[in-house]
Amino acid sequence: MKSRFQRSLALCAIVLAAAVAVPPAIATSRETIAMSVGRLLEEGHYTRQKLNEDVSKKFLQTYLELLDFSHLFFTQEDVDALNAKYGSSMAGDILLGTLKPAYDIYALYTKRVDDRVAKIKELLKQPIDFKSNATVELSRQKSSWPKDEAEADQLWRGRITNELLQEHLSEHPIEPAPQLVARRYDRLARNVHEQDKDEQIKLFLDALAQAYDPHSEYLSKADMKNFSINMGLSLVGIGAMLRSEDGYAKIESLVPGGPAQVDGRLKVGDRITAVAQGPADYVDVREMRLDKVVEMIRGKKGTRVRLLAIPADATDPSRRKNVELVRDEIKLKDQEARADIIIKKDENGEPIKLGWLTLPSFYADMDKHQKSTTRDVLALLKRLKKENIAGLVVDLRRNGGGSLEEALALTGLFLKSGPIVQTKDYNGNTRISSDPDPGIAYSGPLIVLTSRQSASASEIFAAALQDYGRAVIVGDKNTFGKGTVQTILPIGRFASLLGSHSDEDGALKLTIQKFYRVAGGSTQLHGVASDIVLPSLSDLPEFGESALKNALPYDEVARAKYTKWSDSHSLFVDQLRRRSEERAKGDPEFHYVMEDMDRLRHKIDENRISVNEDQRKKELQDDKLRKETRSKERLARNQEEPRIYRVTLDTVDKPNLQLIMYPGKLAEAKKNGVSPKVDPEAAASDADSDLIGGGDTQGDGKEPAIDPERDETLNILTDLVDLSRGPKTASANHQAPTSPQ
Repeated sequence: MKSRFQRSLALCAIVLAAAVAVPPAIATSRETIAMSVGRLLEEGHYTRQKLNEDVSKKFLQTYLELLDFSHLFFTQEDVDALNAKYGSSMAGDILLGTLKPAYDIYALYTKRVDDRVAKIKELLKQPIDFKSNATVELSRQKSSWPKDEAEADQLWRGRITNELLQEHLSEHPIEPAPQLVARRYDRLARNVHEQDKDEQIKLFLDALAQAYDPHSEYLSKADMKNFSINMGLSLVGIGAMLRSEDGYAKIESLVPGGPAQVDGRLKVGDRITAVAQGPADYVDVREMRLDKVVEMIRGKKGTRVRLLAIPADATDPSRRKNVELVRDEIKLKDQEARADIIIKKDENGEPIKLGWLTLPSFYADMDKHQKSTTRDVLALLKRLKKENIAGLVVDLRRNGGGSLEEALALTGLFLKSGPIVQTKDYNGNTRISSDPDPGIAYSGPLIVLTSRQSASASEIFAAALQDYGRAVIVGDKNTFGKGTVQTILPIGRFASLLGSHSDEDGALKLTIQKFYRVAGGSTQLHGVASDIVLPSLSDLPEFGESALKNALPYDEVARAKYTKWSDSHSLFVDQLRRRSEERAKGDPEFHYVMEDMDRLRHKIDENRISVNEDQRKKELQDDKLRKETRSKERLARNQEEPRIYRVTLDTVDKPNLQLIMYPGKLAEAKKNGVSPKVDPEAAASDADSDLIGGGDTQGDGKEPAIDPERDETLNILTDLVDLSRGPKTASANHQAPTSPQ
């Protein structure tokens, strides 16, 4: 008979879904929330590890490292004292609702930060020697804490010297280096002091969850809101991306069609100084944390928010403008699936039409059921098939995962039927999840492009298609290696067993299962190995599950029964690999990548940087010369680019599509002095927004881009089409699908 906990777990477990709403009530105490989190971890986590002394030691270590990631503020003396006081009991105290260790350790951290910032300000008044041959560590994540205050002073002297030298050598100095560095650490101290008790407990419970595995975590109410936004790709706000600059929330960009862009009064570069809710008084937001400003600007659809802002063109900073906006739903279209229709020449000089599907995540709106990765991809595939593409690439290079159900359904679009993934719970019971739809949306030549950043649901998709022999996997040596399944458990459902509950209580993202390939192996730690490996700067073991602390081990289950893709659809992997390797050897762009990889590998292994001004100037000059040389070589090559048309969910049914690349565009940009991006899917900026996250909100792709992985993947797909003896491309198939808008 199931226990009360197991029955509750069965009711509440929603794999990678937004939190289940509970009726509003009196907020649960922090102590009760902590007790609930502890019990859920003990009874619900995949490992079923009790909150014993071993967990306690990992818990304390994880909490200290979340606070002091670079091992610079605490000393070993501090760590030893904290271990003696809390090392064997901290985890057990959670079950008693004892949170004193959280507050005491955070108070000590705050004091260490304050003391260090005071010392830094004194250090900045002293002359700094940029002529020594000293070096400092680039990363201290794996280093020991300094043994005492004297050793910490020495480490910080080198660190501050390096920061001052960086600013001194900057081509675009904002202000004198000492003032800039001083303000940076003032901001750090201010952020530490602004963490209230709820935020301190959130960090504390995060540390407890991560002592079990790196993907379990406590989600506060704000975290849950952001989780829902990321899964549903929509929020209610004004449609402005914000960046913290000089103590202000500065407008970085505006979403087309959003309230701010439609209103027209707010401009890029405006700095927000105060925010008011409807007719209420303004609240000064200068020097406020950006996430707090964002929270104030977001709100319910149809409500009003007033902003006081310094115009971007103001010559007098005392000038202000008052803008009142009505909040509305904002669609995060740059995170939706999109496609390209690419017309290039094959090795015989004949045009061939190929499809490219970019999938940033496996999203799903669990509440409203308005967003579905599978539904969106199906619409794009219909358009690509209508255009008679000869082959397709699914680009998962930056896809960190998402909904398990969407991963299953999307895989099914490319297979007739059969198992997709196996999952195992803590009892060792294995469950097989199969393709929910016997139909197939696309049966042509298929390549899946991956990287070390492809994780979780991406690995389920890639692994299944590889095991079935349905697709060729191209990219980094391996994907990320996350082979675990998480569920979202609202704390209020369990806190109610101990007292009152509320949706303010947050939730626990809990690892409850591991998933396995249909062939029996796990993607945990190992990831999905590429059939054809392309040189890439992301292809480093430091960018993977194996580099994370407390990662669960690799294991295997029995092979599932499944039928491989028809033998007549051979993937010709050996031939494709040989052809690709020959091309890569002669590709200057891949030579650049391999040179950069060697330098990066050396830097990571050496983990030191010089604080000698002359040496750093030489390194900067060498970097500049290398970039200039490569730019000249690229211009001299004058390689013909393909013709690329962009298909979005907004344009999928329109007769005309946007032409984003055409022969000569890249060379034209170079001649006009425009530097192309080296990667069209560059990581999002560190901006924050009332959208959540950063990146190109328009996603228009107008900027010419150099992407050797994309180009070689298209070459491999062209070879696969040729070797598969696919349908010959008719003359109509060579024509542009549309006229450019």
